[in-house]
Amino acid sequence: MNKRASEINEQSTWQELTTGCEIYEAGTSKLTLTGEWRSKIPVWDAEKCRHCMLCTPFCPDSSIPVTDGKRGDFDYDHCKGCGICYTVCPFGAIEWKEVH
Repeated sequence: MNKRASEINEQSTWQELTTGCEIYEAGTSKLTLTGEWRSKIPVWDAEKCRHCMLCTPFCPDSSIPVTDGKRGDFDYDHCKGCGICYTVCPFGAIEWKEVH
């Protein structure tokens, strides 16, 4: 049986790998802390947010948590600062700031 990419490690046998070592799952940074890569940071303003969830599906790193239909603050351990969330927010609830 083939393992998911997240389950493959140095002890995996060749029989456990997918043909051609192809990856059949979404590519996110959940397994690696990549937040330190960014040069700009999104800052969420909860007062302006209307929880329309437009930002959530656009985040390529799944860095916008949602609980009970409400979005939470960013997962900065994984956010690379691509700015997509800032661009798609129709309410101006996300600011774009330089990392110091």
